[in-house]
Amino acid sequence: HLAALVLARGGSKGIPLKNIKLLAGVPLIGWVLRAAIDAGVFQSIWVSTDHDEIEKVAKQFGAQVHRRSPEVSQDSSTSLEAITEFLNHHQEVDIVGNIQATSPCLHPSDLIKVADMIQKEGFDSVFSVVRRHQFRWSEVKKGENKMTEPQNLNPAKRYRRQDWPGELYENGSFYFAKRHLIEKGYLQGGKMAYYEMRAEHSVDIDIDIDWPIAEQRVLSFGYFGKEPLKEVKLLVCSIDGCLTNGRIYVTEDHKEMVSYDYRDIVGIDLLKKRGIQVRLISDRDCSKTLSAMQLRCVAKVNVTNKLQVLKDWQEDMGLSWKEVAYLGNEESDVECLKQAGMSGVPADACAAAQKAAGYICKSRGGCGAVREFAEHIFLLLEKVNSARKQ
Repeated sequence: HLAALVLARGGSKGIPLKNIKLLAGVPLIGWVLRAAIDAGVFQSIWVSTDHDEIEKVAKQFGAQVHRRSPEVSQDSSTSLEAITEFLNHHQEVDIVGNIQATSPCLHPSDLIKVADMIQKEGFDSVFSVVRRHQFRWSEVKKGENKMTEPQNLNPAKRYRRQDWPGELYENGSFYFAKRHLIEKGYLQGGKMAYYEMRAEHSVDIDIDIDWPIAEQRVLSFGYFGKEPLKEVKLLVCSIDGCLTNGRIYVTEDHKEMVSYDYRDIVGIDLLKKRGIQVRLISDRDCSKTLSAMQLRCVAKVNVTNKLQVLKDWQEDMGLSWKEVAYLGNEESDVECLKQAGMSGVPADACAAAQKAAGYICKSRGGCGAVREFAEHIFLLLEKVNSARKQ
């Protein structure tokens, strides 16, 4: 029994609740859970945590949850202690694949190969490394009267990068080990091997300054699911709560007024310039509002079945679902979010919509969420175009 185990303590000191902070619209832990599930090599997939919110997110992504004890949830607790506790509660597990929650560019192909190494080739432990081409020098502490010394180079004959194989460093992405080894107090030992990951997949988030860089790396090299990405050709956006903030102001003479963010209008224009159709949808009759906004988009209002309208548009345009994006925020949008190839919600969307979406905006509805989702679409289009060139 090979079990994937992600350790996700709630008390991160660097970034509060780092493990479920949104990275490129997905909770950090969601990236590795998606890879583990799609790898198809694990008999069970677990998240070990002491926090209710992390448990909630883990279950949303299809993992089982082991509630770790306070004794192994301290700042001083080690990964080995948490893994050992997990094994004590799960006697059926023979091998643990300890996957680090903070490695969002992990791909299923890596996990499949490592599972073969430990199950078919007979290794007791396998861990991930990355190759680096960095010259090391000895440290000279302040006040010491000595010179630094080269550690892995001859300064008189420096290697060119292409002439030097570099060195292997642990990147912490995963550690696979058999039960008998862990029970002896080791994660690495016995018949031992490393697995070299591609440098672009070796992303580890330790400090807050890494976050923007990691988002760009994930959008370029992350794993987005089994189906290949396709170029989005249609964005359907819910009006109330996405394009507007959902508030309706009523004057004394019974006229309705809503507010919107000009950045969202710019986002819609940019989508159109990229050849992406934008269509709007609403549960209520807001035709006067749309007329006043002068968006020049196809719109459907007073809709009782949003999914049916979405299907009609998709079929009329002859698109696959992978070419359709949907931005919604309410329970009436949930089925559309599940169906669309790319889905997003504003930061203040209802819980059901957030659970169904693939991307959660940092912006609230009516406050730049449409523009933000448009930027997300553009970044993924760059990924599609890059894949085509390769």
